[in-house]
Parts: sequence; structure tokens; C-alpha cells
Amino acid sequence: MDIFLIILGFILIIAGIIGCILPGLPGPLTAWLGLLVTMLSKVIPDDWSFIWITFAVVIIITLLDYVIPAVGTKKFGGSKYGTFGAIIGVLVGFFTPLPGGVIAGAFLGAFIGEYLRHQQAGKALKAAFGALIGFLVSTGMQLIVSLTFFILYIKMLTDNWDEIKQLF
Repeated sequence: MDIFLIILGFILIIAGIIGCILPGLPGPLTAWLGLLVTMLSKVIPDDWSFIWITFAVVIIITLLDYVIPAVGTKKFGGSKYGTFGAIIGVLVGFFTPLPGGVIAGAFLGAFIGEYLRHQQAGKALKAAFGALIGFLVSTGMQLIVSLTFFILYIKMLTDNWDEIKQLF
């Protein structure tokens, strides 16, 4: 059972890293679940303060994930139309076979949303740029947190390698 928990933890952390880039899968939360599952194994010592601190980080990053793209759009003169357009664009971009479809989708979605509202290409372009920056910053933060969780996972394994080896 311990080997299963360690492998499941690894799978969840990798899925969390992937989820930072692909919409629909909460990256940091999924990676955190990987840490939690790994800690449930008997060969990894319980450290519940570690789990609660990392969970607090997940909550903060999740809240910022909703705020940062909107702030980026607003900072560059955008409205809710641009924000909603960026979200729709990300989803559409996910299903396109083009490389960078998610990023292009966020930009084009924000542009189209703002253009529908203002009918001015200049304003729409500026707001779309803000949405894109907000999206990239938010995605980058999620990726950094999930990669940090992966490093912490590796550290948990290396610190307890003697106990893990005995499972084989």
C-alpha cells in the first residue's frame, strides 16, 4: 500500500504541473493532493504543519489566480467583456491543435470581448495585452508552486530513502 501511495502522489504532482498549463485541472491543488497522499504512506513521517502550510499556499494561489488576470485586464483599460473573452479564449485555445493555442486564445478572446464592447481596435488591443500579461503571471505563479511541491516531494523521498528501499 505504501508503494501505491508514493506512486499515486507522484502521478498527482505531475498532473498538477500539467494542470497549471491546461485549463480545467487545478494545478496547485492537484499537486498538493500528491504531497498529502505521499505523506499518508507509513514510510513518510507525519508532518501536519507542513501539510497545512502548503495548503494555505494553495488557497492563496487559487485566490490570486482569479484576481490577477482581472487586474491585468483592468490595469490596461479592459472590462468584464475582456475578462470573459479571455476565459472563453483559453478554453477554445485548449482544443485547438496549434502550439500556444491557450495563450493565443486568451489574447484573442480578450480582444474580441473588448472590441464587442467598445468597437475600437486600439482599446481592445490594449485590454487584450493586459489580459495576456495577467494570464501569464497567474499561470507562472501556479507553475512555480506546483514545481516547488514536486521538489518537496523528491525531498520527502530522499530523506526517507532507507525506509522506502525496505518496501522492495
